[in-house]
Amino acid sequence: MTEVELDSDAVRLDIDAGVATVTLDAPAVRNALTVEVTAGVREALDSLPDETRCVVFRGANGAFCAGGDVNAMLELQAGALSLPDAVDHVVHDTADCVRRVYNCDLPTIAAIDGPAVGAGGALAIACDLQLLHEDAHVGFGFRRVGLAVDSGLSYLLPRLVGRNVAMELVYTGELLGPERALELGVVNRVAGEGEFEAELDELTDRIAGGPTKALTASKRLLRRPDDSIEAAIEHEAAAQAVIFETDDHTEGVESFMERRDPEFEGR
Repeated sequence: MTEVELDSDAVRLDIDAGVATVTLDAPAVRNALTVEVTAGVREALDSLPDETRCVVFRGANGAFCAGGDVNAMLELQAGALSLPDAVDHVVHDTADCVRRVYNCDLPTIAAIDGPAVGAGGALAIACDLQLLHEDAHVGFGFRRVGLAVDSGLSYLLPRLVGRNVAMELVYTGELLGPERALELGVVNRVAGEGEFEAELDELTDRIAGGPTKALTASKRLLRRPDDSIEAAIEHEAAAQAVIFETDDHTEGVESFMERRDPEFEGR
């Protein structure tokens, strides 16, 4: 494993066999999306090596991400931070961090082995896949601090669980444990103590070992909003015209004909 040096002390970036792991590491605020953490996430995304094939987001010190920057909210109430500055950070800066994760070209995984709440919940569901530890939970309880949803959640959550369920989760502030999160489709998988890291390794190995260009094209296609089936087919055809010429497609066909497992290299 190789650690990529970042300017930020609140985020780490490690690379191992094509898997980039972005770790939020701000224990004093339980990895909340402060100015330092959001800047670190953006820096990490800008620093991904060319050979990266999958990106994992996780938190250190027993939390995934405890939400937005409550200290900034306190500074606003104390008059130490102007309303425009508070909106700029608490809303726009935090949301831009979530947006950057959502728009990452590569497959992304949220490894949630601690609380992911508020803006932290938005960060988790901005990833393509979510693995939840059986002792962790996810919540979208902006109501707890008397706020409307932000961090892109009004876009992300209804598209994930449907409008009615999204309304209920926001209105009640329900914390979702493993069973409920899995039932609603907020997470893809749940793993118990002693199984979490093995499950994460299996998932990242499978994705990072796949045909990267084809997977990133599939990600773009699946993310297209409100396409008719006719438009979707045209976009798929345009994507395949590019993918047909990749080395991984050649390897995929050859391995299929030779009845062996493919060895994709992400090219």
